[in-house]
Amino acid sequence: MASNPRSGGSKKGPTKGSGGKNKRGLRGKGPTPKAEDRVYHKAHKTANQKNAAAAAQAKRRKKELGSNVVAGRNSVLEALREGVPATAMYVAGRIDSDDRVRESITLATQRGISMLEASKPDLDRLTDDAIHQGIALQIPPYQYSEPADLLEVAVDRGEAPLIVALDGITDPRNLGAIVRSTAAFGGHGVIIPERRAASMTAAAWKTSAGAAARTKVAQVVNLARTIDELKKQNVFVVGLDMDGDVDLPGLSFSRDPLCIVVGSEGKGLSRLIAEKCDQIVSIPIAASTESLNAGIAAAVSLYEVARARRP
Repeated sequence: MASNPRSGGSKKGPTKGSGGKNKRGLRGKGPTPKAEDRVYHKAHKTANQKNAAAAAQAKRRKKELGSNVVAGRNSVLEALREGVPATAMYVAGRIDSDDRVRESITLATQRGISMLEASKPDLDRLTDDAIHQGIALQIPPYQYSEPADLLEVAVDRGEAPLIVALDGITDPRNLGAIVRSTAAFGGHGVIIPERRAASMTAAAWKTSAGAAARTKVAQVVNLARTIDELKKQNVFVVGLDMDGDVDLPGLSFSRDPLCIVVGSEGKGLSRLIAEKCDQIVSIPIAASTESLNAGIAAAVSLYEVARARRP
């Protein structure tokens, strides 16, 4: 007797077809996921690496730009005393007021700075979770000048230009200190790169002790190209380096239009910028001292030039 073709099978093996028993297995599973969405695929790992790199770059950029908020009772009070520009002061509701808070409120009121009440979560978010002690000061974006504006300041004063250019200074406190020294020793402005360098944030404003309001800071896309333009304007460019060709006191061009280039805190002058300089100058120091802080090196150099230019 022949076996039923719809039965489980025969001695010769199973028959073709499922008889409708496996309809679910015949259904489509939808479109194939993209390669980067499949966790076992190489493209998924590559995409994750790219996302992580982009996030790291954004984090570095944020760190380079710094914060435009001064946080903490001492910091806010010092900033207000030094005349750091501000657009608003945030004060926590029901704050435990002390002399610093009261003086800050008085100074802000005298300067016409808006005062806004803020909750602790708002202050945490505004200050990137810094220790704010219930008070913070909002600083407006700095209005940068052009390198030509710095030369115009010298012309208006009837003086030989004296400019400081910074090659990769990343600490805003060093930037603020250099701006302060530039103002103190008769300089006409500071030039900073746009990328991978400190900018005029709240920390730089504070360290400048108000000098940033009197001294122009120019921000440029390409420092090497800017140095070339300065040289076309007959500005002599010297770079500071511990292995300089001459010692600073022996600099014979200090009375001429001059640009002093200060290198980064750790690596000093970059190779390209050093090659662009007309001369590399060193500051004589004791053998036991390895190097000077960038801000101190700039101050010493500016003082020496100011001394040489003194009648």
